[in-house]
Amino acid sequence: MSPTPTSPLPLHHDLYLIAHGRSGRTLIPRSSLALGLAAAALLELALDDRVAIARGRVALSGPPVRTGDTVADHLLALIAGAPGDVRSPIVKAAADAYPHTREALVASGVMVRTTRRRVGLLPYTRYRPAELASVLRASSGVRSAVEGWKRPDPRCAAMCGLMAVLRLEEELCLDESRSRLAATLRELGDTGSREITQVVGVVQLLVAKSAIPACR
Repeated sequence: MSPTPTSPLPLHHDLYLIAHGRSGRTLIPRSSLALGLAAAALLELALDDRVAIARGRVALSGPPVRTGDTVADHLLALIAGAPGDVRSPIVKAAADAYPHTREALVASGVMVRTTRRRVGLLPYTRYRPAELASVLRASSGVRSAVEGWKRPDPRCAAMCGLMAVLRLEEELCLDESRSRLAATLRELGDTGSREITQVVGVVQLLVAKSAIPACR
């Protein structure tokens, strides 16, 4: 899953970039994004035929050969150790998905880490995209699908579904209402496989559940 100059970034790397926009700051609750990152990595494994998802359950499709990506390899290890309910590996992998994805993007040069020092205060670290082009490229396929220029492939459909449940539609920067964009993303996400629909549905339930305490 390590990107090359001619290959796309892993799905969860693209989702991270979209969810931080041009500023590099998280645009949605980090707990929700972490679930989305873990789910995106799981969907990529499914699209690569490394895992099989059916009726809410997940299992390996073959030997757990390492991918080189920390989040994906963690998921493979979790599934190899305890195949079953698809929610379990998503929740467990989400615990570290955010920092692992960020560090992978820094290591590949897509994100830049800077440490600033302020007089009398502790230093703090910020992360930002090395180039705006990487952020635009991350969502370009989804944008084209939403505008009707092309039919989404399974990978694009997965991103559409995840962006819909994470409420990232505004990052497409299109001249449509948020509600209309969200509805379109959901429709496009539903054009994917049953695996995609199942995982996106799980993320929606988990995100809603994690948001309940904050609303009380």
